[in-house]
Amino acid sequence: MRKGLKIYLTISLVILLVAGVGIGYIWSEMRPSAQGERDIPVVIEQGSGTAAIASQLEEQGIIRNALIFKVYLKWNGEGSRFQAGKYLFRSGSTYDNIIAKLNSGDVVAEEMVRFTIPEGYTVEQIADKLSKDGIVDKERFLKLTDDTSWLKQSAPLVTHIPDGVKLKHKLEGYLFPETYELKKGSSEEDIITRMVQETEKRLSQASPSWEADLKTRGLSFHEMMTLASLVEREAVVDTERPLIAGVIDNRIAKGMRLQIDATVQYALDKPKERLYYKDLEIDSPYNTYKIDKLPPGPISSPSTASIQAVLKPEASEYLYYVTKKDGSQTHLFAKTFPEHERNIEQSKKTAGQ
Repeated sequence: MRKGLKIYLTISLVILLVAGVGIGYIWSEMRPSAQGERDIPVVIEQGSGTAAIASQLEEQGIIRNALIFKVYLKWNGEGSRFQAGKYLFRSGSTYDNIIAKLNSGDVVAEEMVRFTIPEGYTVEQIADKLSKDGIVDKERFLKLTDDTSWLKQSAPLVTHIPDGVKLKHKLEGYLFPETYELKKGSSEEDIITRMVQETEKRLSQASPSWEADLKTRGLSFHEMMTLASLVEREAVVDTERPLIAGVIDNRIAKGMRLQIDATVQYALDKPKERLYYKDLEIDSPYNTYKIDKLPPGPISSPSTASIQAVLKPEASEYLYYVTKKDGSQTHLFAKTFPEHERNIEQSKKTAGQ
């Protein structure tokens, strides 16, 4: 009997020793893997399971033992709410710290790039600005704006751009002027897509009934964007935009040439501070001093206010306008050419006053 008791005690002692060693090992393996103040980046991919996440955390030194971490998750009913993303784990994090961060989706905010496109910018001005800021490759950006086939699924608005028309840049006028914030490293395609989608988004802001407005006006979408770009370049003060849109309508209705200087500037290889009479003779489908209709497409990126003005122009009998030279950036309007000539003289007299 003594011998049996001795064997029993020996076995019990061995079991206790093994259990103690096992518990000690598990406890040791559950300890934070590293100490010190440093953050370790870890990217958890979409669809990763707990086994893959545990292995990744072990490989990157966040935990000591993936198997024990998986057992701990199973024991505590955790792991089903883990979220994908880029995390920063502080060295020395406990299991509970790690689990809480993965459950809450406490990911690192992505580095963003922010840029502003002013109203009335052309595609080339946009490309220049973004290139100088190191955001795009200018040549690639311009090449992509001359093709719309790659955009049709993500930005169906471009299907309104007519084929078989000679346009300087096919996406001219369709890149909305706005302040944008995109992920750093976004491609030229990403940026162009975002800007075209913003144009589509802003249409309802210009007029909730914009499609019905177009039918009422008898305009195609592309004609509307072309007219809006002209208004954008001609008007500075928002309150005058509908009136200027109305003047353009009046001239078209009477078969008059629009004679808008901004279209000549657009046709030139390089815009000039001042146009001369010889510039007005440039042979271009955009030169409204020589063509009897609208140019083939927009000449700049119009604002919401300019689109709204074209959709709902202000009716008048005016056929002419001239910029005041008093610094107000407003215009003098006239119904007849003699009246317009008087306005030009009046405008000159106010210069410098």
